[in-house]
Amino acid sequence: MRDRRSHLRFDKVFPVYVTTDDGMTRGIARNISATGLFVETREVVPLGGQLRVTFAGEDGTEMTCKCEVRYQVAVHFGKRKQDQAHREGHSRGIGLRIVSYELHDNTTLFGAGREPVMH
Repeated sequence: MRDRRSHLRFDKVFPVYVTTDDGMTRGIARNISATGLFVETREVVPLGGQLRVTFAGEDGTEMTCKCEVRYQVAVHFGKRKQDQAHREGHSRGIGLRIVSYELHDNTTLFGAGREPVMH
């Protein structure tokens, strides 16, 4: 299967703040490109939902991007039964398309210029 991605990916993880109409939560961003990213989060956001992802640097700088939910992932995992510490777990995440980047005063810095995907 051919990979449809046309942008380079940044292979590093970052703690982020995810803001929806329901409030703010933390997440882990990974697989970041100029047009999208994946965020591990406990929150469920509907397909097509709009949210903001804020990257906060250790020096206090912040970068916020407005995003649209493109897909959701839920993974259930566990260790083999013969392992002494048999524990199960789960992880959830959302694939996001970056719609625009925002300045500190919430004005749009860059718009992607694409129409939202209807689900």
